[in-house]
Amino acid sequence: MSYQRQYVPVSNGELAVGVWGKPGASMTVLAPHGITANHSCWQPLADLLPDAQIIAPDLRGRGRSNELGEPYGLMQHARDLEQTLDFFGVDKAIVVGHSMGGFVAVRFAANFAKRVSAVVLVDGGLPLKRPDGVATEDLVSETLGPAADRLARVFETRDEYQEFWKAHPAFSHNFNKYVSKYVDYDLHEVVNGFQPSGNLDAVQADISELFGDDEYLQELQSIQVPTVFIRAPRGLLDDQPLYSEDLTQHHSQLVSQLGVLKLDDFNHYTIVLSEKGSRVIAEQVMELSKNSKLSQETR
Repeated sequence: MSYQRQYVPVSNGELAVGVWGKPGASMTVLAPHGITANHSCWQPLADLLPDAQIIAPDLRGRGRSNELGEPYGLMQHARDLEQTLDFFGVDKAIVVGHSMGGFVAVRFAANFAKRVSAVVLVDGGLPLKRPDGVATEDLVSETLGPAADRLARVFETRDEYQEFWKAHPAFSHNFNKYVSKYVDYDLHEVVNGFQPSGNLDAVQADISELFGDDEYLQELQSIQVPTVFIRAPRGLLDDQPLYSEDLTQHHSQLVSQLGVLKLDDFNHYTIVLSEKGSRVIAEQVMELSKNSKLSQETR
């Protein structure tokens, strides 16, 4: 499948955007990634949707957009997505968001409704339970744990970073070619070695919005297109899930357009960074695309 990286003019700079497929494809997927991730996490999904155009930005403060600074926050990411669709001449897309990208997808769908035909939330987008007694400035370390430490670390070589991820609990039995390419892309060269591309200031600004204030809940409830939430049964460290059954059920009852897909396998990472996990996402995307076309034909 063809791939290219382009740079889209946005507020205060340019956004790096990975694009698989060609303009005029039968379906366009707009895919925001997670809070410390980058657009290359969507390579497995692109391989499974060869007839689609996949447009996946490095959100500001991440990947090759890591020098793109403020303003941060979910609404700015949503505005960046709008400008990205404008740049590529796309009127409407299925929005697929993983982790924090799910929250960006919700904000985009609520505020730019005419640009969205359906939404897929992959283990993200439903408000998280805020840790008790944790100050805002401590949310990164408390919520992300070792992931926050990783962003501040300098690795001497690219191979050292590969070995770090091979030993990570999420990938110790699931390291594959997609993870390897994702990990390599994540690095940028600094003095004395290589550092993960996620900007801690951006991560800090964004994470404070993931716990569902009243405005966000209203936006979630306002979405009028078919929306699917895919819940990974294990979390960032292949342990406790990001979303408990109770929390998922609570939010699903609040949103009339929300369907929930509960899986028996996968963790928060492997749901996107594996062929098997991405196949689940691809099936949901294809079903939503088919239903959208049927709906248009009957109008």
